[in-house]
Amino acid sequence: MNTNNVFKPLARAIAAATALISTAALADTAIEEVVVTSQLRATSPLDTPTSVSVLDAAAIETRGATNLEQLLNLTPNVNFSSGASRGRFIQIRGIGERSQFIDPVNPSVGLIVDGIDFTGLGLAASTLDMQQVEILRGPQGTVYGANALAGLVSMTSNAPTAETFAKVSADAARYGSSTLSAVTSGPLSEQLSYRFAVQNQQSDGYVYNRYLDRKDTNKIDETVARGKLRYQASDDLQLDFTLFYLDADNGYDAFTLDNSRNTLSDQPGWDRQETLAGAVSAQWSASELFTINSILSAASSDTEYGYDEDWTHVGFHPWEYVSTDNYLRDRDNLSADVRLVSTEESRLFGGSTGWVAGVYLRTEEEALERNASFASQFDTDNAAVYGQLNTALGAHFELITGLRLEQRRADYSDSLAVTSDTSEDLWGGNITLQFSATDNTMLYGTLSRGYKAGGVNGRIISASENNPAIGSETFLFDTESMMNYEFGIKGDWLESRLQAQVAAFYQDRSDVQAKQSIFNPEDFSFDDYLANAAGGHSTGIEAEINFQASDSLQLFATFGWLNAEFEDFVSSTHVDGRDDNTGETSPVDLSGRDLAHAPNYQYFTGAEYALTNNLSARVELEGKDDFYFSNSHNEKSTAYELVNARLTYRGDNWDLSLWGRNLTDEVIYTRGFYFSNQFGNNPANGYAPEAYYQLGEPRTAGISGSYTF
Repeated sequence: MNTNNVFKPLARAIAAATALISTAALADTAIEEVVVTSQLRATSPLDTPTSVSVLDAAAIETRGATNLEQLLNLTPNVNFSSGASRGRFIQIRGIGERSQFIDPVNPSVGLIVDGIDFTGLGLAASTLDMQQVEILRGPQGTVYGANALAGLVSMTSNAPTAETFAKVSADAARYGSSTLSAVTSGPLSEQLSYRFAVQNQQSDGYVYNRYLDRKDTNKIDETVARGKLRYQASDDLQLDFTLFYLDADNGYDAFTLDNSRNTLSDQPGWDRQETLAGAVSAQWSASELFTINSILSAASSDTEYGYDEDWTHVGFHPWEYVSTDNYLRDRDNLSADVRLVSTEESRLFGGSTGWVAGVYLRTEEEALERNASFASQFDTDNAAVYGQLNTALGAHFELITGLRLEQRRADYSDSLAVTSDTSEDLWGGNITLQFSATDNTMLYGTLSRGYKAGGVNGRIISASENNPAIGSETFLFDTESMMNYEFGIKGDWLESRLQAQVAAFYQDRSDVQAKQSIFNPEDFSFDDYLANAAGGHSTGIEAEINFQASDSLQLFATFGWLNAEFEDFVSSTHVDGRDDNTGETSPVDLSGRDLAHAPNYQYFTGAEYALTNNLSARVELEGKDDFYFSNSHNEKSTAYELVNARLTYRGDNWDLSLWGRNLTDEVIYTRGFYFSNQFGNNPANGYAPEAYYQLGEPRTAGISGSYTF
């Protein structure tokens, strides 16, 4: 790795910030404060002793984001993989899934929207009327448990207002893109208020299907609606009701034999999801000793994911080979979380210690039908108790200790008569020492433990009947756990005009769940399964800075450096161990190699300047190092730097923006595969070994506007 390339972007950002600090006149304008709501107690980001990025409504609007995937590059050490119409899978600090096909997946990164669990359902991560997005890095073993080994994304939409409010917004851009949305909010009575938002987004996508002569085979077609009611029964009791609906009918036609944006598919794929979900939350000051915070949520999602497996049309291959793949996956989950939060009157140990105690229940049913020839059912039940103590150790120190005990049961069955019933006891927690050096500076050190449930490899079990190379040791995989050691500093200086946070971490993983495969010589295919590598580790740094240099100028920057590797991992899948003539494989030692989708550096920086009282300009620069696409081959993305810009005019009750993304038209790779001999895909070059890539968004420009009534 070239360390000059890694630290050059950070040096630029620090130099720019230092210059502005030294030359800017004192300004009365302070950076607006936000609140982190995804922890057991609501705090400001600078008082939260963990590495967290909070993206508020202004950041979402200036980014022009309609989905979470368009925000992830703003945060350090967060990446995503595509392989669909959007980035469906998130990796934090190099940890996270990259795809899902037949077997069920136990996620490493959780996704919560308004208290509703949408983990693994990225299309539901719409930013419609969103108040803020919180991205927590590192294991969240105390608060969220099994689905947050690597971290968590928590999204919170705007609450109903006490005053009548309405807003309409429109957006038009290249590639036939348009977005229309409307929001209305206000009181229905003295105690009851509402908020309703709806949005429709359309785009042809940036792919042209030459065979079908169509520009919309990789389209976006999404309708989202969200309704909220708030009932203020009394000063002591508040009830919130949320209802969410998504109808996504997106296309998926992304891969080509020449790695261009011109496809040849005769049966282009799709990426569809219809979701109906709701939640009821309550905040009740039940007594002088504690408050009760509870939420009950349910979500039902019907998804369909399919693609043209050969990427071409009938007649392209000499033997007229053609193949498609289709996955109908229905997922229903129900969860309940009830926690007691102490008041000042119930603090323990002479008033030095606040406490939180909670109970969590979750059940999920996942039904899969593949190509109308295979079906499976995967049902899980989770039950957990958790607690946290916040103990003041003098005037400047606070000790935070948390523990979560969780029991998980998983039942799997499929149409090939494979059944499995597993249960396990899991635990996670944290010990954190927080030091308030001054009123404006906080340091912390954390030791935390996260976990990820084990499971069953249904596909490999059924394949074992026809492949004698498959042994029973591949049928199940064990629980993965991780210890996270983290040190950080956060500050709020220069009369709240300068805010910064820096975290350094080391993560030690045990029994790392890694994808493997076994070659089947009967049909020259590979049967995938999850196995446990001996271990892995990640070391890194994360930094964020926001500086209000003057009334007119704001500077912002984030930077992440990451070294994430396997330890003692011998892969039976890697292409370096594959015989191109026979397809047979031999083990390859991947110890010390970077994990897939774990770039060594990422950064985001820019400035916003008020040209007049009404007119502002914003320029952004974001970059990412190259990274491996998979642990089974050596193909990499390319490192890139993107330039984005936005010019906004704000009137009394309206605004209008001209914007552009990726102005230099950089080529971005979001997913990649490698085909060796015997498994090539292109007869034009004799099926020679070749890599294929899914391309990210090219240069795009548009106009956006909104009007508030």
